Amino acid sequence: MKIEHIEGKNVGKIFLYTLSTCGWCKKTKAFLDELELEYSFVDIDLAPEIEEDELTGEVKKWNPQCSFPTVVINDKDCVVGFQPDRMKELLGI
Repeated sequence: MKIEHIEGKNVGKIFLYTLSTCGWCKKTKAFLDELELEYSFVDIDLAPEIEEDELTGEVKKWNPQCSFPTVVINDKDCVVGFQPDRMKELLGI
């Protein structure tokens, strides 16, 4: 799978499951970029078909509704949708 990594200030592990066409996913990436934070993401809709089921399964572990964006912070907390205040709270910023 093609995981994109964005360099920036490390405030914890931030991983986004996104769709390339999702406006809320784009807002979440822009928010993290604005804060100059390090994060990684995968656009599930751009993944090879053989990997889509695996990625969807990963999302459902965190977010059974499988909605986007699904943001996993430090492998323990999940934020569903564009929730900048909640992300800041979990990241301690």
